[in-house]
Amino acid sequence: MDKSLFWKAALIQAAAVAVVSGILIALPLGDDFFEDYGIVAGPIAWVVCAAITALILKLPWSLAVFAAAAGGVAGGLAAAAGAKHWMGVIIAIAVFGACCGGYEAAQREMAAEGEGSGRAGAGDPADPAGPGDPADRERSTSAR
Repeated sequence: MDKSLFWKAALIQAAAVAVVSGILIALPLGDDFFEDYGIVAGPIAWVVCAAITALILKLPWSLAVFAAAAGGVAGGLAAAAGAKHWMGVIIAIAVFGACCGGYEAAQREMAAEGEGSGRAGAGDPADPAGPGDPADRERSTSAR
């Protein structure tokens, strides 16, 4: 995991959540708005914050959406289990940062693995291990 990217993503997401939350709270919406529409407004605000983080860090949109969904699910599960709202947000931010930090490291590992094996792009697309995989040879000899 890229710890630097983890912290950058988590801190930028936290700052974006703080700013967007401050704006929403400052608007003359009333308490009923958050009680009635918070289940919709919260996730929309969360995705907007993820988009802001992706723009600042130049992350792929697909990663931002995935990280937002994973963080949202984790935060939602924490809230469903009885955690206070803002504790769920902290958990969601941590998961969001972890998804972003893990992405770059996984990309580097896959690139290095492809270069080191000398068979990047070779083989059957349905077989991610490619030809010559020891597990394939073992399966074919045990099937005989």
